[in-house]
Amino acid sequence: MRLIETTLKHQIAPFDESRSELHPTLILLHGRGANEEDLLGLVPYLSPRLLCIAARAPLRFANGGYTWYDLREIGSPNSEQFLQSYELLVQFLDDVQKQYPVDPRQIFLFGFSMGTVMSYSLALTKPEKIKGVIAHSGYVPEDTSLQLRWGSLAHTSFFVAHGIYDPVIPIEFGRRANELLTKSGAALTYREYPIQHQISDDSLHDLTGWLSSRLDPVG
Repeated sequence: MRLIETTLKHQIAPFDESRSELHPTLILLHGRGANEEDLLGLVPYLSPRLLCIAARAPLRFANGGYTWYDLREIGSPNSEQFLQSYELLVQFLDDVQKQYPVDPRQIFLFGFSMGTVMSYSLALTKPEKIKGVIAHSGYVPEDTSLQLRWGSLAHTSFFVAHGIYDPVIPIEFGRRANELLTKSGAALTYREYPIQHQISDDSLHDLTGWLSSRLDPVG
């Protein structure tokens, strides 16, 4: 498939382009120092029904790869860079929905680390556009200017996964997300794993099952 011109560089995993119907869609958002190829290796484990689109963060990272923003400290993004990346991501979602065969009722986000922060930023400000979020090893962007719509999550589901021994984004951030989403009344699955800052076989198994169960039935 020919890639569209939009605000973020991206790749699309191979899928059955012969099918004329709209596809349930998963947008993959990588962490700091990676690129749009980072999460594509997980696609073979996901439902073959999904149209998987992997976006590249807009800023170059000093140590290689790309980043969504710089950090003042964990949990506190550089406000100007964060807002810039958020706005680019919002436009990217609109462009993807209009120009690819995306089912607008079945858009999911899969974020890892900083990509989880960006997934939260989109889903918690525009929940009507997002059916579900896989948030792995990240945190909710509370320390930003975004107005998070905690009372509007009735139709958005969340799978939150975090490593108990995560040295990069400590487990307390995962537990804070669990607390906030539980209070909101959102449909939430929360899991902790005996891992560090990574996706494990167990968390991959759980999140793929969660995602498959939320796809609309065929036909």
